[in-house]
Amino acid sequence: MASVLLVVHEERPEAVAQAESLAASLADDGHDVARSDQSGSGVGDAADALDLVVSLGGDGSILRAVDLLDGRPVPVLGVNHGELGYLAAVEPGDAHGAVVRTLAGEHDLQERMMLRVEVHRGGGPDGPGAPDVVAHALNEAVVERAAGGQTVRVGVSLGGEPFASYAADGLIAATPTGSTAYAFSARGPIVDPLHRSIQLTPVSPHMLFDRTLVLDPDTEVGLEVLGRRAATCTVDGRRVADLAGGDRVACSASDRVARLVTFGDRGLRRLLSTRFGLADR
Repeated sequence: MASVLLVVHEERPEAVAQAESLAASLADDGHDVARSDQSGSGVGDAADALDLVVSLGGDGSILRAVDLLDGRPVPVLGVNHGELGYLAAVEPGDAHGAVVRTLAGEHDLQERMMLRVEVHRGGGPDGPGAPDVVAHALNEAVVERAAGGQTVRVGVSLGGEPFASYAADGLIAATPTGSTAYAFSARGPIVDPLHRSIQLTPVSPHMLFDRTLVLDPDTEVGLEVLGRRAATCTVDGRRVADLAGGDRVACSASDRVARLVTFGDRGLRRLLSTRFGLADR
């Protein structure tokens, strides 16, 4: 018997219907099935006993599943009820068979790099006390202007050394997995998701230097809010902190990885050809 958690996009009726069908089928086979709501309640310590997490939704649901695991090395199987579905392993019609195969060990695993994100109030890690906020990102951490606000000025340090100050709508520190998410929409490069690096991409910069930096994964990227304009820090789309002048966000390679279930060829070439229809051109 296996313990399976279903993470469902509750606003997509087809995902909800499939979750109910899948839960009934797995229960009939003798497995223990739980379901998380949008807030993640009902998981808690039960996550320690999980054998598999099945995400039914878009890429955001997979990000939520990884966050719910809070660093536990449990595989995540993504069923694509979204649009592009970069992170999903299978389409809805193959979901039941994919779960059965995964529980039988007939699958591959990709370990994806994550970021550790620390928020330090009023000047950084040399100040008093521990970080005020610690989070982990599979896709990206973003320091950006507050809603409706003006551009922000952000001082960037690399490996503890000052680099430059940016005037922009925001700055994105992305993993290779996140290179096809927000960073992609800001015209950042597409990076093989199994690569290890940190990409720093400005959003609508008001300066001549507007290129993405592709950095060694051991680099700590420091983002300090300069001046009086308010900003926010989001991690994989979750707002984790409101920022004021002097607040600093430090991004570095996490000791955590996300373990995504795959079947067969899930390389970058096939993924891009499938999602962008390149094979037909």
